[in-house]
Amino acid sequence: MREADPVERAVGMEYYVSDAAGVGGRLRADPEDFRVTEIEAFEPEPVDADPGAYPHVLLRATLTGWDTNDFASALSNALESSRERISWAGTKDKHAVTTQLFSVADADPETVADVALSNADIDVLGRTGRPIFFGDLAGNAFEVTVRDPERPDLVDAITDDLRTFAGATGDDEGADAAADDPVTVGVPNYFGQQRFGSHRPITHEVGLEVVRGNWEAAVLAYVGRPSEREPEETQTARERVEEIAAGSRDWQAALDALPGYLNYERAMVHELVDRDADDPADFRAALETMPSNLQQLVVNAAQSYVFNRILSERLARDLPFDRPVGGDVVCFTDSDAPAELTVPDTDRLQRVDENRVDTVTRHCERGRAFVTAPLVGTETELGDGEPGEIEREVLDDVGIGPADFDLPGEFHSTGTRRAVLVRTELETERDPLSFSFALPKGSYATVLLREYLKVDPADLG
Repeated sequence: MREADPVERAVGMEYYVSDAAGVGGRLRADPEDFRVTEIEAFEPEPVDADPGAYPHVLLRATLTGWDTNDFASALSNALESSRERISWAGTKDKHAVTTQLFSVADADPETVADVALSNADIDVLGRTGRPIFFGDLAGNAFEVTVRDPERPDLVDAITDDLRTFAGATGDDEGADAAADDPVTVGVPNYFGQQRFGSHRPITHEVGLEVVRGNWEAAVLAYVGRPSEREPEETQTARERVEEIAAGSRDWQAALDALPGYLNYERAMVHELVDRDADDPADFRAALETMPSNLQQLVVNAAQSYVFNRILSERLARDLPFDRPVGGDVVCFTDSDAPAELTVPDTDRLQRVDENRVDTVTRHCERGRAFVTAPLVGTETELGDGEPGEIEREVLDDVGIGPADFDLPGEFHSTGTRRAVLVRTELETERDPLSFSFALPKGSYATVLLREYLKVDPADLG
């Protein structure tokens, strides 16, 4: 086990499980170097189905260099339609080639098929009775090329470490397999750096202040807290806001200090100006100027940070990830998932007492069950034994508990659980160095790739 980069440790990812040094190199030198294809779990009716019963047109788009939100806006403009009529299953990286599903409400299939946008190929699949919702996918398949690796010879050593971490799960031959044969590897199911902000990892800090009920501190964490990875103008503006908050509390002066491109920050401070803010309710109102999905995101990021901390402590204590110990809570496999992907079903949970450890271990070895940790919310029941001890110690250290997630509006969360280990069948090629693998929804490709590259998280994209 190897200590992680300081930026990763700040978001709870404290270790690499591979002891080997990294291969180095660059991701996303070109969008073609990072290909993501959704593993679909949404079936349409034929295009000629009754539009009254099936008013949504489902399409598959292959996009090069497109932000998902920007594509949705461009598509709505091309259709002369409201942006609110377009939905999708998963947000993807801009610096990539992505293949993903979208739905458009009350649209003509031929008109959708005829839309011409640069670097976008659109294929109409059929009609559906409801829009596609975020999460309506089983997972994602990745094809990733690493440019300019410094130590490609270390790939095998890293792969061996990740095979060991995955446990006895596959039929591959390990060291006897050919170099390019697929092998089963595993990594901690960390939330990747993107969850918290690749260049300014602040989202979880905002969320933690919300959960603690510190609305003013949450606003100032979002608007202030300069990062050395930001442009100098932005850093200076955030520093000025912090000075004003600590001194005169002249919110108009704070608004004047913020450059126009900091849209959400300006909206928050504008609300403070309008309210002449000096009351917790005023700062909560400022936070609520964010879109509802971002309000949810900050609390989700706080949950993700706690989850990462729990996984890191489990690593530090040398507890297994591929099998349970007494006190763990496991979930079982989603029986409806596509055959090519094993997906945990966190609606099917079971506590593991000492008498059941061996039985549940066999389920885990066969890929039928997964050890979990909590994404804490109001309905969270913590584990028992040493796993429960870890969960409680991390929550105490952070200064929050399940009841604290009983929050107003979009900030409220009931919580859930998440598998602590993610396994995949990994294929590698050496010239150029590339990796092919698939992950269930919610798991991060960069969490696997960081084990190989071991570079600055900003370089993982």
